[in-house]
Amino acid sequence: MGIDILDDPEAWITAWQEHLNDSDEYAEAGEGWGVDFEGSFLFEVTPAGALDEPMYFYVDPHDGEIREARVVDDPESVDYGFRYTGDFDSWKKLIQGEVGAIDGLMGGDFEVDGDMQKVLQYSQAATVMTGAAAEIDTEFPE
Repeated sequence: MGIDILDDPEAWITAWQEHLNDSDEYAEAGEGWGVDFEGSFLFEVTPAGALDEPMYFYVDPHDGEIREARVVDDPESVDYGFRYTGDFDSWKKLIQGEVGAIDGLMGGDFEVDGDMQKVLQYSQAATVMTGAAAEIDTEFPE
């Protein structure tokens, strides 16, 4: 049985962090990310489908490792370098591997606030991170 992302988002983000930190592929693809620049993310999931209120995840990738990943109630309570925003239905597609992080940006499903050049420079890391999300046994309420 998978992790219900709305019922237990903290368990889901922890499982994703652990999966990435066990990944040699991510360690290589993420090498250099966040070195000499603020590379942390605020992932904002806006209401759609089964989600009634916004949900926020703080993720701190640094040089091929996820140093921290957690749910935050107030987006103003954390400092971050990038804000990646999309509605719940788009996040569901991303987590299920139906759309990639960069493709989702280019297709208008997501928006990023931050240095887009850095995001594109490390697009392989974003691809690996998205792929890792698809490998977490995730349940989505209807």
